[in-house]
Amino acid sequence: MLNVYSAAWCPHCQMTEEFLHEMRIPFNSIDIEKAPEAVVKKVIEVNGGDDWVIPTLEYDGAWREGKVFNAQELAEDLKKLGVPFENH
Repeated sequence: MLNVYSAAWCPHCQMTEEFLHEMRIPFNSIDIEKAPEAVVKKVIEVNGGDDWVIPTLEYDGAWREGKVFNAQELAEDLKKLGVPFENH
């Protein structure tokens, strides 16, 4: 299942999760501020090693670094990660 590392106060996280709901893509929302240290370290590593950037996505061991919300780019990146969905 797709994991979304996010925070409740992050507008790009909210838009990403809304997009996923609209596309009927199941996902786990993981609050980065409450995640175990090992998870936070991995998210930092995926985002260049300086700090965590959200929303960061992970699907079946493949990662997408944190980016501002852009529906078209997100859809393309989900396909690259191998996330199954139909574009509505």
